[in-house]
Amino acid sequence: MSAITLEAESAHHPRIPAAGHHRDVNGGWLRPAVFGAVDGLVSNFALMTGVVGGAASSGTVILTGLAGLAAGACSMAAGEYTSVASQRELVQAEIEAERLELSRNPHGELAELAQVYIGRGVEPELAHEVARQLTADPEAALEVHAREELGIDPNDLPSPLVAAGSSFLCFALGALLPLLPYLLGATSLLPAVVLAALGLFLCGAVVARVTARTWWFSGLRQLVLGAAAAGVTYLLGWLIGGHVG
Repeated sequence: MSAITLEAESAHHPRIPAAGHHRDVNGGWLRPAVFGAVDGLVSNFALMTGVVGGAASSGTVILTGLAGLAAGACSMAAGEYTSVASQRELVQAEIEAERLELSRNPHGELAELAQVYIGRGVEPELAHEVARQLTADPEAALEVHAREELGIDPNDLPSPLVAAGSSFLCFALGALLPLLPYLLGATSLLPAVVLAALGLFLCGAVVARVTARTWWFSGLRQLVLGAAAAGVTYLLGWLIGGHVG
């Protein structure tokens, strides 16, 4: 076929883009990073507004904000480490169980894998041949069975340390934002409110990259939720502060 013919065919039948053009539905690193920062920003801003509502001094607000930052970041890191480590251990146990089953009953596992492909529309004879070739090597067989039966990739398990470290850092950065004006000498809540509002809207807009919503909708939604949390704690601080003061 000539180059001119190929060009004409391409014009009528454009090449289908690779899978990389799709939206990252898992969020990759962006989702936990942004949500960790939002969590730190909302929780520490709400904590600080509650203390301000109780008529606390600037020094008390700073101490409260620093304590909230440290406690929240450590709690997030510890919780994320435990969660991811437990999930990883569970997955590894399932992988070892699959490895044992492959060694004990290789023919049964081969037939089981063939049935998976038959269920997806592959002809039985071809499905058995594909399963046979894919499971010829024990380690490759384990990877294929883990992907097809368990829905996991043995070579791409999450790291508890990475999860804990990223959660600690992102939470701390978010929690630092409303505290920054006080650390720079502010004596009123207004600069912290402005900075926190900008941070909430920005985080919400960034979240739109891993959702189907528009950036302004996600930004406004996060701003409203964060403002509501801060308003509730301010009101509680104002009510309780008058009685304990």
